[in-house]
Amino acid sequence: MQEINVGLIGFGTIGAGVARVLLENREIIQSRLGCPLNLAKIADLDITTDRGVKIPDGILTTDVNEILGNPAIDIVIELIGGYEPARGFVLKALAAGQSVVTANKALLAKHGNELFSAARENEVDFYYEASVGGGIPIIKVMREALAGNRINSVCGILNGTCNYILTRMGSEGADFAEVLSEAQKLGYAEADPTFDIEGIDTAHKLAILTSLAFATPIDYDRIHVEGITSIKPVDFDFAHEFGYKIKLLAIAKQEEGQIEARVHPTMLPESHMLAKIDDVFNAVFVNADALGPSLYYGQGAGMMATASAVVGDLIDIARNRLNGGLRRVPDLSFQESAITPACYRPMQEITTQYYLRFSAYDKTRVLSRIAGILGENEISIASVIQQGRSQTGGTVPIVMQTHKAREANLRQALEVIDELEIIAAPTVVIRMESDL
Repeated sequence: MQEINVGLIGFGTIGAGVARVLLENREIIQSRLGCPLNLAKIADLDITTDRGVKIPDGILTTDVNEILGNPAIDIVIELIGGYEPARGFVLKALAAGQSVVTANKALLAKHGNELFSAARENEVDFYYEASVGGGIPIIKVMREALAGNRINSVCGILNGTCNYILTRMGSEGADFAEVLSEAQKLGYAEADPTFDIEGIDTAHKLAILTSLAFATPIDYDRIHVEGITSIKPVDFDFAHEFGYKIKLLAIAKQEEGQIEARVHPTMLPESHMLAKIDDVFNAVFVNADALGPSLYYGQGAGMMATASAVVGDLIDIARNRLNGGLRRVPDLSFQESAITPACYRPMQEITTQYYLRFSAYDKTRVLSRIAGILGENEISIASVIQQGRSQTGGTVPIVMQTHKAREANLRQALEVIDELEIIAAPTVVIRMESDL
């Protein structure tokens, strides 16, 4: 009976999960695949620490070259993360005719186009389901299940750390720093959470989804990125009064030949499907012309959820090899000749609604002065919440919800407003999306 041999580079949390699934579910995988899928080698700098998985003798090694270019190994799994040496390892495997599976969204966001090109040149498969949404099979959905659709927009909650923090802040009124500290203790946030809370991790994933949706090369640098550090508990109170919830949202849409790709805190109507996704869960909302709106929801990270996606990719590639169908599905769903550079809409040109929270001194004519400047910049106000007067002559929040306005107009207005003597701090801006 033919066998498919796998080499795993990186034996951390996710690597241990992959090893567990391959070893413990060996029989059910074989019954679905039709042949054994063997974990032949695991390479890591540390092969002595107990990962909680019993590894057969002779599999662990500290020499990655026992995997890369080894003719006995058909598929290489890269799970070390980061840019280098991951990029070099993947390129070496592809050049040797080995198919590759990765969960490395940062690598794909920065070097994906180069790696896809190398996979094409060497006529091998390169799969990456676990790079977006952890165990949610969104890559497979967009590459295959929606192949007959024109995708109008894709948006989602793609970072469990941020979603956990925002959920806690909204439900308990907790402060950002307090919830972040708790998330780190629970293992939901890294010791250095910058990539998560500043939106970078989410933007890496959105870069991949944007390419899959709109047949354009991955271009992380064209994505507008904002994090969640400026959000305060009071913003959740006002959002609730407006009937909205706050999420860190990744948004990609194509309109009039231009792509919008942006990551930022967003107010969503409480009735929207994405507004109901809480805690560490992820979800992707796709609007396609034939299917219409659809939601894909589940665990976006974690050892076993991510391992599930990695092993699913392994089985897909193994099936391709067994049936002589390598390169059956294009890397970005579209044929190479159809993938062309896109025109991205500058952030200054987007149009949406806005939530504005002004920190104003308690003086007369404050509201009229702010409204006047907004009006001069073609920004109309949909509703206003003005709290009671300060008993100490200090500041009070004035909150406005605008009608749809152009980003450039808003920024121009705020440059003037934030310089007024009646304004004590920079205005807090959260975009509002009601028609995703």
